[in-house]
Amino acid sequence: MKLSKFKFKLPEELIAQHPTQNRDESRLMVLDRKTGTVEHKLFKELPAYFDEKDVLIFNNTKVFPARLFGNKEKTGAQIEVFLLRELNEDLRLWDVLVDPARKIRIGNKLYFGEDDSMVAEVIDNTTSRGRTLRFLYDGPHDEFKKALYALGETPLPKTILRAVEPEDELRFQTIFACNEGAVVAPGAGLHFSRELLKRLEIKGVDFSYITLHAGLGNFRDIDVEDLTKHKMDSEQMIITEEAVKRVNEAKEQGHRVCAVGTTVMRAIESSVGAAGHLKPFDGWTNKFIFPPYDFSVANCMISNFHQPYSTLLMMVSAFGGYDLIMDTYELAMKEKYRFGIYGDAMLII
Repeated sequence: MKLSKFKFKLPEELIAQHPTQNRDESRLMVLDRKTGTVEHKLFKELPAYFDEKDVLIFNNTKVFPARLFGNKEKTGAQIEVFLLRELNEDLRLWDVLVDPARKIRIGNKLYFGEDDSMVAEVIDNTTSRGRTLRFLYDGPHDEFKKALYALGETPLPKTILRAVEPEDELRFQTIFACNEGAVVAPGAGLHFSRELLKRLEIKGVDFSYITLHAGLGNFRDIDVEDLTKHKMDSEQMIITEEAVKRVNEAKEQGHRVCAVGTTVMRAIESSVGAAGHLKPFDGWTNKFIFPPYDFSVANCMISNFHQPYSTLLMMVSAFGGYDLIMDTYELAMKEKYRFGIYGDAMLII
């Protein structure tokens, strides 16, 4: 499978810049893989497609305020720092991206906050854009994290061409987010409101929660034509015994097992045992799913509409079938569906 197969022209006006007023009132395209038929619904109509004992698998990762703006010592040049992950609690070491990268060298100090209350020193150049920062902070770790996050803002992706607004702090987070560590929200999960979850619960649908801390690798450009040569960034994930039990029981009994989003699909396909059963897992995954691929756990999935050339589109194409998904994306553009993290959703059954 080649990168060029995932080219299409996405009109800029179809990339959602704001979420819908209510989470569950985005549009929902329902695609039947067997028949190729398409239905146009609202997301709040989702319960019509699920029955008692079916399972929805959610990603309960929580996004932290990862984007900071600091100033370089002496020159005062503004530097954007994007926190990726904490490397060492005791030493206050963080893996970060900096922009503009060419202005930052080992030994440079960066100052954050109106009163320069937070200082960091560059101690390593790990990649062309990446750096390791050591934050110079005296005090307990909890206090440090609180002070650091107070300086940060919601890390909206670059496709959202506006400043962060107060609503983003709430809306760029699922209602079931609880395990902090992501810099990207699991987009498919953003459509679920408390009312919708309650209606699914009343119908007897079960929920299973896994954790995958989504990173910026989801948006990194692929620079090889042969997809077998692309390496995904590693992401931390946890699948508990409880989650496994619920999913495997539904699978054994022939019920619908739905992966809510590409992060969930990557996680569950990263920990599969005999006969397609899900296994507990606590570690890292760099699994890259693209067509052709045989899925083991989920038999349906919910996903947003993704950018051309993206690894997210490739995974959806692997699940729905390449030709069918690319045709459906053409239809989505014609029908003015909204793309991106704040966009509309697709249910593939």
